[in-house]
Amino acid sequence: METAVKQSPAPAASGAAYRNLVMATIGFALTFWAWNLIAPMSDAYKERLGLSSFQQSLLVAVPVLVGSLGRIPVGALTDKFGARLMFPMVSALTIVPVLLLIPAKDSYGAMLAVGFLLGLGGTTFAIGIPLVNSWFPPAERGLALGVFGMGMGGVALSGYFTPRIAKHGDNLPFLVVAGALVVYAALAAVLVNDRPGRQVPTDTLAHRLGAAGRLRVTWELSALYAIGFGGIVAFGVYLPTYLKTWYDLSPTDAGTKAAGFALVTVIFRPIGGWLSDRMHPALVSSAALGVAALMAIVQAFDPKLMPGGTIALLIMAAGLGTASGSVFALVSQVTPQAKVGSVTGIVGAMGGLGGFVPPLVMGAIYSSKGSYSIGFMLLSDLALAGCVYAYGRMRTIKRDA
Repeated sequence: METAVKQSPAPAASGAAYRNLVMATIGFALTFWAWNLIAPMSDAYKERLGLSSFQQSLLVAVPVLVGSLGRIPVGALTDKFGARLMFPMVSALTIVPVLLLIPAKDSYGAMLAVGFLLGLGGTTFAIGIPLVNSWFPPAERGLALGVFGMGMGGVALSGYFTPRIAKHGDNLPFLVVAGALVVYAALAAVLVNDRPGRQVPTDTLAHRLGAAGRLRVTWELSALYAIGFGGIVAFGVYLPTYLKTWYDLSPTDAGTKAAGFALVTVIFRPIGGWLSDRMHPALVSSAALGVAALMAIVQAFDPKLMPGGTIALLIMAAGLGTASGSVFALVSQVTPQAKVGSVTGIVGAMGGLGGFVPPLVMGAIYSSKGSYSIGFMLLSDLALAGCVYAYGRMRTIKRDA
């Protein structure tokens, strides 16, 4: 009996499991690049269209909002139809708004409308989590989900490569990303597979979302993820603007440093999942958010970029990345497999919404006060609240709940 228990996870972590993990991670990264195409170019749009700081922030934030809310139905649809259909379909549909950015670039209204459609690229998170979760045994899910979460490095790819590619042609970044999505959608249609024997829910979409929404843990996890992942998304889309405005960096330098921030979050996300395979994920989340809160306070005092500001921002990135990995390790432990997509959709939506609000707040505060300190103090307050709640309440949830 004991031998059988030890050996039973082995078939799950098969070659097919790792193939699906790789494909899901690549797809997540590419669609996240598409989702974040506007942010690295926002200064150019601001100059071309004569936008205020708030209008620029809104333009950057609209895809984040739509992509976040879109995860709720996409997660539930993934429970029903599987990732084999959803991954190539959503990737292919994302090509449309990417190409529409070309004719829309001279109109603010058109850019907002295309940004709304571009939000579709941010929904693939809710497809990949249930796919990866189903293929890996519980003892390995934290690390596997953390590796999948590295796909959020698409934000770093966008921040680093988009402005550099644009130097060779204003429309070239959109053509490159669209071409990559075409290739990926074709490969995903062949190489992405749902696990045999996958539980397929028979009730309606509304009923499944309602059942997931009635779980207390869904909203507890949503709050933690809104702080951790929301902080990552917020910095991913707004950090270039912050660095250019406050530290007078060139667009290229700001994009490079913002990409470095995103890269650190990418590296530490699987570390958060790996640690969560070895101790309660709530403890990992609490410690990580505590570190992020401390560094936000440091940055609120406007240290010089080198070395103080750079160190504070990178350590903050490590804390937020670790927290993002540990929260979804907790999701995989407390959610039945048939509901992972629905719960993931809600939790992922709240995480994305956590990234929608801060850029607007930071832009509005800077426009009215000429400082970012208040925004960083608000971030520290939220992270500290998450730290206390994760330790005080979430660590009481049993690993085998």
